[in-house]
Amino acid sequence: MKRLIVAGALLLASGTVGLADGLFWVVGNRATGKCEIVTSNPVIAGDIWFGDGPYGSKADARLARSTIRACPAPSADDEKDGEGDARDQQERDQP
Repeated sequence: MKRLIVAGALLLASGTVGLADGLFWVVGNRATGKCEIVTSNPVIAGDIWFGDGPYGSKADARLARSTIRACPAPSADDEKDGEGDARDQQERDQP
């Protein structure tokens, strides 16, 4: 019976970690004064003063970031970096 409980707990833990893959969160960073998009569940402490998400895609997280009043508008460099990420992904998907 103990083996069954341990096996179930391990299965549940590994499944939970797998579900977090490909998710995005929007976090407010006091140190930089910006909102950033991260790929791990944020711990709200220190310089991180809020977290919102998870979102299924980076585009969804960007849209959410644009609607959060505490987030300043992203700079041109931030926008440029975002477009490059999408372009890089498209290039990797092509054979």
